[in-house]
Amino acid sequence: MLNQPEFADDILALFAQRNARSVDIPVIQPADPFLDMAGEELRRRIFLTESETGISLCLRPEFTIPVCLHHIDTASGTPQRYAYLGQVFRQRRDGENEFYQAGIEDLGNDDVAAADAAAIRDASDTLTSLVPDANLQTTLGDQTVFEAVVAALGLPDGWQTRLVRAFGDAAQIDGLLQNLSQPAARVPGLDDAASALLAKGDEDGLSALVDGRMKDTGYLTNASRTPSEIARRLIQKAQLSSAHLDPKALDILKTFLALDAPMADASGALAAFARIADLDIAAALDTFNARVSALEENGFDLSATRYRAAFGRPLDYYTGLVFEMSAQGAVLAGGGRFDRLLTLLGAQTNIPAVGFSLWLDRIATARSAANGGATR
Repeated sequence: MLNQPEFADDILALFAQRNARSVDIPVIQPADPFLDMAGEELRRRIFLTESETGISLCLRPEFTIPVCLHHIDTASGTPQRYAYLGQVFRQRRDGENEFYQAGIEDLGNDDVAAADAAAIRDASDTLTSLVPDANLQTTLGDQTVFEAVVAALGLPDGWQTRLVRAFGDAAQIDGLLQNLSQPAARVPGLDDAASALLAKGDEDGLSALVDGRMKDTGYLTNASRTPSEIARRLIQKAQLSSAHLDPKALDILKTFLALDAPMADASGALAAFARIADLDIAAALDTFNARVSALEENGFDLSATRYRAAFGRPLDYYTGLVFEMSAQGAVLAGGGRFDRLLTLLGAQTNIPAVGFSLWLDRIATARSAANGGATR
């Protein structure tokens, strides 16, 4: 069992000053919420186990999901700010599979811009207090703006979903854009009769064809999906295969993803992009600009912050703001907005949410380096 960092009490005191109530989260957690909602990057690193009754469990791999579950289970009112500090468990190549994280989850604040700005400011102020000599650099992205650009290009819903899920993964985005640049492809494995019905979008005819062939082969009684469900899925696959971005639209999307500007210039850069590309993304830009204004109003220094249009974080539940703070190449803090997560976990009403986590092992290394190799 790792020892708690010697500056842990300092973190909790700083969080308390920001009206964040400390909450204890059990180490053993139900595994399904993480497997369903956390994303592939985290899923493949979880330590899984099983209860005596066969329920899938895991060692706590992060805090956001269990804090949200705690909020739902205790029927706490909103707004609510929770603080946490404890070990998380993830399989890592370096063998350091246990480490400490701390953070704040801000649930139910309807002033989205103010809550986003507070999360960024709280993370920055905490790091500045813990490592006062560090040259902190902040990178900010916004999934809402990316979603607005993708929607404005008129892609089918399936392709929009694929691109949004890949947000922040440069290799995956590049692969999807490569597919979108290719000529329309035929759905593999279909004969001429099925392909002809598919080309016409004849769902009833395709369903009847599938039904007949399933009966002929005796497969129908063992099928997990009905002929109509199979036909509908084939049509969806055909729509995805036939989706194609013309060179101009593809260039627009690539131009957007290449945007990288100082935070003080980001609003102007996005407005210029939208104007030149002739895209209506005004609602997303209004949210973005309101956040910038809120950051300026609460005194956050934008000079060491950059906006990168392609920047995301490897957790599937983020919906808007995403950010990281680093020093000497090491990420010390990261966070973002996750407005849909509580509803997916069972909350009866929509609860806006934003938060951040601190990596305490990396902060300890930064403190040691700043003090000539000795902790303080």
